[in-house]
Amino acid sequence: MEDKRITKTKRSLKSAMISMLGREDFEHISITELCREAEISRITFYSHYNDKYALLDEIFDDMLKVGMDDYYRRQRENNPARKLAAGYVNMLDSILKLYYDRFDFFQHTNPETNPYLASRFYSIVLEMVEMHTTHLKKRLKLKYSPKKIAGFVCYGMLGFVNESHEENTPLDQIGEEARRLLTDLLKSGILTESERRDQNGA
Repeated sequence: MEDKRITKTKRSLKSAMISMLGREDFEHISITELCREAEISRITFYSHYNDKYALLDEIFDDMLKVGMDDYYRRQRENNPARKLAAGYVNMLDSILKLYYDRFDFFQHTNPETNPYLASRFYSIVLEMVEMHTTHLKKRLKLKYSPKKIAGFVCYGMLGFVNESHEENTPLDQIGEEARRLLTDLLKSGILTESERRDQNGA
């Protein structure tokens, strides 16, 4: 288990990074400014991280763990039969919950202002969906590779959420519409041969 002092230092650095992202883009945040914001020395920073990218990557890793834990909980509680559409909806709900619970951070993942953050955010979503799809491959005959399916689902859902924000769609409505769209898509038989034969069991 990590020492409490180390945990406190890392938490301060992560909070400082998120706070500073509200004032300037990631590329222009310096280690000196970051340390001043977190009230720690540069020596302390470099005893934990090689650079600001390593710090940011750990923030994303922390959030990936939170998202995955929530997904597994949802699977246990409302999808014990591991239905295809229900599993993807659980994944979507976990991603949306994480996104909105930590909107203070994820609001800065705009590709135009923070391309590195946008890339890392997409990689987290892709990793979660690909992991779920890989599990499906063990018991279902998928028509495409897990990577291709994850890419299709991720780009589509992220695009849907982004356009919903542009149209000022309420958050609860975004979630409901995204679930409905994803469920309809999966029940169309787009992923597996067996899904076509048993649409009602999705």
